[in-house]
Amino acid sequence: QVQLVESGGGSVQAGDSLRLSCAVSGRTSNSWVIGWFRQAPGKERDFVAAMRWSGDSPIYAEPVKGRFAVSRATDTLYLEMNSLKPEDTAVYFCAVRATPYWSNDVYTRTEDYGSWGQGIQVTVSS
Repeated sequence: QVQLVESGGGSVQAGDSLRLSCAVSGRTSNSWVIGWFRQAPGKERDFVAAMRWSGDSPIYAEPVKGRFAVSRATDTLYLEMNSLKPEDTAVYFCAVRATPYWSNDVYTRTEDYGSWGQGIQVTVSS
């Protein structure tokens, strides 16, 4: 069974940077897709970024393009967040899903992911 645990959240000022980590335990696979999502108070969980476990096919939501970067080192996933804005304030979640070995697809919908972390708060003040 896969478990994901986020860390690295906190409270920062606008313009600051923060790096979220997501430790993955259990059996991993090169055919997985990694996703990052966020949920602001009173809003739905929104897509932030995704990529293949290999690092291929990274994609980003428009509000974070050019500021956020997703990466992986062994069994830890990362979301590097730069030039943070107050509207980036949310609970951030990492997620993974399995895909066929031949697939090169990435996914942006919450329902496409089967394993989730517990979420971690990021607060950006102006």
